[in-house]
Amino acid sequence: MRTSDHSLPADPAEALATLQKLSENGPVLVFKRSGRCGISHWAESELEQFLQSYRGSLPTLVFIDVLGERALARGLTAELDITHQSPQALLFADGELKWVQSHHGLDSDGFTKALDELAR
Repeated sequence: MRTSDHSLPADPAEALATLQKLSENGPVLVFKRSGRCGISHWAESELEQFLQSYRGSLPTLVFIDVLGERALARGLTAELDITHQSPQALLFADGELKWVQSHHGLDSDGFTKALDELAR
């Protein structure tokens, strides 16, 4: 299982501020996952495939374990006023949330399209 490039504060508001600031220097992809969920395992393998095949600049990766970091996982989505799901990806760039996807929408092509859209 891959680890984060950057750690987040446990407080959701502080975590959001950290993500926004970090994304001013380049895209940040937050991947919320559960070790008990088959769809999470599938989506993470799709993420790995994307990371190995993507030809552009890779985003900074931040992983959130929705079971071990429940308050952060739920609090972050509450701060963003979006529905908490798992697995779920949140793509930040230029200090803003640019893309949200979950479950079977988390395939290698989806990650590629999301990052390519930012490059335009």
